[in-house]
Amino acid sequence: YTQYTPYQAEISQGRLEGLLNFQTMVCELTAMELANASLLDEATAAAEAMMMCHRLKAAEQRNVFLVAAECHPQNRHVVETRARALGIEVRVAPAAALTFDAQVMGVLLQYPATDGSVAVPTALVDRAHAAGALVVVAADLLALAVVRPPGEWGADIVVGSAQRFGVPLGCGGPHAAFFATRDAFKRQMPGRLVGVSRDSRGRPACRLALGTREQHIRRERATSNIC
Repeated sequence: YTQYTPYQAEISQGRLEGLLNFQTMVCELTAMELANASLLDEATAAAEAMMMCHRLKAAEQRNVFLVAAECHPQNRHVVETRARALGIEVRVAPAAALTFDAQVMGVLLQYPATDGSVAVPTALVDRAHAAGALVVVAADLLALAVVRPPGEWGADIVVGSAQRFGVPLGCGGPHAAFFATRDAFKRQMPGRLVGVSRDSRGRPACRLALGTREQHIRRERATSNIC
């Protein structure tokens, strides 16, 4: 094992099976159809969700991303930094005051909010979808064990940190992020997707079904380091 082992999912069936279990757990807790196996942390995942909204709405030339003021500060700051590099306009306002127009491609909400409040924003989600925008929810995995999951109230993308189910706060890292979305959006999802197939003897076998980052990244458009 090396520093790059987390990026080498094909290293063994055992590692692939562990990542598949992680994906399945995330899907069940978020009530989403699909989850990936490899992102860095919650704030980075939120930025990736914004970029995914940008790709999905590229044909409509939408260039505004809304962020609820109730989001964790680190999520908001990383989204704003990534947006500057891509020329995306970020508007921050309290969730109740967010307004949607033809330029808005998506909105980021925190569930539970950074002050601990839990509210299911169904009216806001309906307004977003009516305006043609996508809804991104940064959620807490442990909270999702008891509160209503975002997939049940209209979220299009759910992101967050798996820290709550792994290495505790203050003990270092890494704390793998999770990223879940609808099956219809799987080709735009960042990271890797582990799937189940059959080997040459007809036995179940895990394999890397989708690995989008390294293969398709364009050097001149990159917003992160390239190995």
